[in-house]
Amino acid sequence: MSERFYLYDEIEETRTRFVSFMGEHQRFDLAVVTSSRYYGKQLVLDIQSSRFAIVGPDDLEEPGYLEHAYNLTVEEAEELRSFLHEII
Repeated sequence: MSERFYLYDEIEETRTRFVSFMGEHQRFDLAVVTSSRYYGKQLVLDIQSSRFAIVGPDDLEEPGYLEHAYNLTVEEAEELRSFLHEII
């Protein structure tokens, strides 16, 4: 067995906000992790779908980003985008 080659192995204090809300089309159960690692962006985990993405203000303006990252319809993504605009 060869030695394991680590690119990094760090421990960092983070802040996590757990939030659940019901939109017109879908319920969202999210964990929003704030860390210094992602250059001011947040790690947004959709607990129900087991999908996550690193999201910042620029990503919210990127067409199709949330739809692709979370496998959402346009309407569902707009509900999530509206919420994330409030907190990011």
